[in-house]
Amino acid sequence: MSTSLPSSALKRITRLCTKRRERFYAVAKLRSDPVYAAVTKELLGSALPVLDIGCGIGLLAFYLRESGFAPAIAGFDYDAQKISCAHEMVSLSDCEGLSFMNGDARTGLPEYSGQVVILDILQFFTREEQEALLNAAASRVAQGGKLIIRTCLQNDSLRFRITVAGDWLARLTNWMKDAPVCYPDRALFESVLGAAGLRVRVQPLWGGTPFNNHLVVAERE
Repeated sequence: MSTSLPSSALKRITRLCTKRRERFYAVAKLRSDPVYAAVTKELLGSALPVLDIGCGIGLLAFYLRESGFAPAIAGFDYDAQKISCAHEMVSLSDCEGLSFMNGDARTGLPEYSGQVVILDILQFFTREEQEALLNAAASRVAQGGKLIIRTCLQNDSLRFRITVAGDWLARLTNWMKDAPVCYPDRALFESVLGAAGLRVRVQPLWGGTPFNNHLVVAERE
């Protein structure tokens, strides 16, 4: 099973988007963003289900299915319109075992045990909210499972400044409902997730993008 999908598989995903805005977004993300292949590489081979916190329109779930990942996937997102889009995409696909829920991670997460994914939302939380979310997510990681996070790390690099500008653009165009609040640093993950009993590794995940994105993988052995 490959973690990089052929163009035919990517087209099958984007064709599920019936609205022009979501379709353009899906095409751009799936063609340029390395996170889908990176997360898929971490998850393939496991029989544990996945909780995708901040799932958006569900692109990761459909990417995983196209990659041959069979366990159940549950998406959870603050934006009700994106969840509605994800439901419509499921109805137009032949994918099974996908579910999507609307909710605010600040007020609690669904009960779950398996693997957890959090992509590109931590900057919209305060430091205290970040710690609370990481603890809640870590408590849902089963034995042998992983908590996989993609986030921009705060530092003094040009990449960081470009990432901040991109997040504000997403807010100004109303793709994101909130503006960035606080960007995490590496110490946050090592301290909070380490204390939760997870083994943590952090690596750059820039791909061909100009953003200061990193992949955080915390595993319960």
